[in-house]
Amino acid sequence: MTQHDLCLAWNWEYDADFVAILEAACSTRGLGLWQVTPANLSAALDALSAAGSTFSVFLDRASESDPCFVPLVEWAAEHEIFEINAHKRAAHAVNKASMHLEFITAGIHTPYTIILPPHSRQPDVSPLDLSPLGEKFIVKPAHGGGGEGVVLEVSTFGQVLEVRQAHPQDYYLLQTHITPVQMAGRPAWFRVLFCGGRVYPFWWDMATHVYVPVREEDDRRFGLEPVASTTLTIARICGLDLFSTEIALTASGLFVVVDYVNNPIDLRPQSAASDGVPDEIVRDIAARLADFVLQHRLGKAPAEGP
Repeated sequence: MTQHDLCLAWNWEYDADFVAILEAACSTRGLGLWQVTPANLSAALDALSAAGSTFSVFLDRASESDPCFVPLVEWAAEHEIFEINAHKRAAHAVNKASMHLEFITAGIHTPYTIILPPHSRQPDVSPLDLSPLGEKFIVKPAHGGGGEGVVLEVSTFGQVLEVRQAHPQDYYLLQTHITPVQMAGRPAWFRVLFCGGRVYPFWWDMATHVYVPVREEDDRRFGLEPVASTTLTIARICGLDLFSTEIALTASGLFVVVDYVNNPIDLRPQSAASDGVPDEIVRDIAARLADFVLQHRLGKAPAEGP
């Protein structure tokens, strides 16, 4: 039987650079990485079924977009494999409707939101008072990432009824637009990555999607500590090891979480894509993931904190 330390399921072509970085991080620690892609998925499932291969730790970056990988996820669960971003927790965490309610309970600031039931369950919805949402508001399905299904400039109840039919099995969130305050000539909008207890905050340009690291002097100058503390609270709520979130600082001084929990996250290095994550951060995240695997092999709980 072939024993692999880490099985990585991936299917996005732009993940190749991150995978190479992760493989190097595993190699320096004496760890074996088994890559399962659409090209070898069938063979991998056969090997697992025949007990010809197995693995100790699993990281799934494929099943969310390709159901063909679900049997691999199920195999890992049935065999009680240690998962980075355990599937059940991940499925719950990416449900924006559930996270919205849990965030409010935890005291996290969120946009003013109205949640509608799935069209398939309740096709007829009584007219609502939409005035608290403003003249233009956002309508988004509870599931999906990368802006999928999101309509940004909605103004009438008729539009709401039409939009929610696009994903009839899903809940829909109606949310007010959040306008960030300007700081040193740029909007106080932050994309934050989280990996194993460490928070990586970035100034994030909403138009170009370019990441600029938040420096310690930025924290002190602008009082940005709530960006990190809010992200740590989100981590406790969702229970994921690796995710991203977005937080905006408003003119009223509130740090508002505007994009709840994203998984899997985009880890293209900035050297390969202008809107990618700075290379040193991608390398650090890969190192922390490899350390997870090493600690698991040594029988230790994954370390937390920076």
